Amino acid sequence: MGVLGSRLKGDTCPFVQFYCSWTSCGEFGPGPSEICKLARLNRAFRGASWADFVWESKLPPNYQILIDEVVGDLPAKLGQREIYERLCKANTFDGGTKKAWLDKSTGDVCLSISSKGLRITGIDDRRYWNHIPTEESRFSSVAYLQQIWWFEVDGEIEFPFPPGTYSLFFRLQLGRALMRFGRRKCNTEHVHGWDKKPVRFQLLTSDGQYTASQCFLDDPGKWNHYHVGDFVVGNPSVTTKIKFSMMQIDCTHTKGGLCLDSVVVYPSKYREGLKQL
Repeated sequence: MGVLGSRLKGDTCPFVQFYCSWTSCGEFGPGPSEICKLARLNRAFRGASWADFVWESKLPPNYQILIDEVVGDLPAKLGQREIYERLCKANTFDGGTKKAWLDKSTGDVCLSISSKGLRITGIDDRRYWNHIPTEESRFSSVAYLQQIWWFEVDGEIEFPFPPGTYSLFFRLQLGRALMRFGRRKCNTEHVHGWDKKPVRFQLLTSDGQYTASQCFLDDPGKWNHYHVGDFVVGNPSVTTKIKFSMMQIDCTHTKGGLCLDSVVVYPSKYREGLKQL
């Protein structure tokens, strides 16, 4: 692929002329989706769309570090487009508790941590918590809280995020989803206590960024992304360590009926869209 890319740069292929004229005007060039659409126009465009120089700018600046972190070994002769496609898959790592991928349309890095990758107070006592299978999770299971007095969940992640601003969320649902006669139902029988006091969220990064917020959990039967906070990454060659938590430790009442799926990290520009899911 590298040979093809270098040859095409000096070629008169209409795709290359179009791409170079676009980028020479100070633009970033067509995005991944536009490149794939252009490739459908004819054979010349399709061949040129595989050129390394076209896809190099679409990959994160530290993509090689990302490969080492979440993919491992790749075939030596993969072109940049093939590397991009591989990183766009939900790559599972850290014992199956984490997934990372690139957004296909933008090349932005996204990350998800399963409930099994978090520290949950009381998780080993089945009177309080259970892991239940579900098709509504990327990890095929969620942690379900029956009832507890002291509610606390925390975790941490050390990951080579590319430069940018990111938002961290807990993905939660009040009630337990069930399938009955092919239709989704949500059992809210055990939902209680979340209207008494708000849940407190915190985020702290290794370079001292800190945010805290609180809100009441509501909207039973629907998965919601509860925003914990934002953080900024400046150096792509340094891994960012993040600690995060949510808690409601007022022991004057119990709370229960909560499904905890995961913690997700997305570029902050997706924040409003996640809130609407």
